[in-house]
Amino acid sequence: MIIRKLAFASILIAAGIAAAPAQARIARCVIDSEGTSYRGPCQYNVARGGTFTLSPAHARSFGEGVVSVTVYVTQRGVADVRGLTRDGINSRWGRAVRSRRDSACWVGEDFSVCAY
Repeated sequence: MIIRKLAFASILIAAGIAAAPAQARIARCVIDSEGTSYRGPCQYNVARGGTFTLSPAHARSFGEGVVSVTVYVTQRGVADVRGLTRDGINSRWGRAVRSRRDSACWVGEDFSVCAY
């Protein structure tokens, strides 16, 4: 009985560790969208499959009220990009492809997102 309880406790602990979010790190962001540019420090959070979210490190927004940008990798070299505003509006920026010249950048029709 004790062995079963220990095994169950070990599974719960392992699941909790696996579910813990990764720690954000500071990166240098270059984000251009519809005439608005942000160049500066940002928090960089990586998720499964190469998806990542950027948030301004010291500024209140990336411009136009955008407080985070998420690059959802849908397949190798292709992503769906969304921006979240301080009003809670989650807007779809569109499809982006990974830049061949700079692999830190994702380029869409009228925007680009780079994290170094």
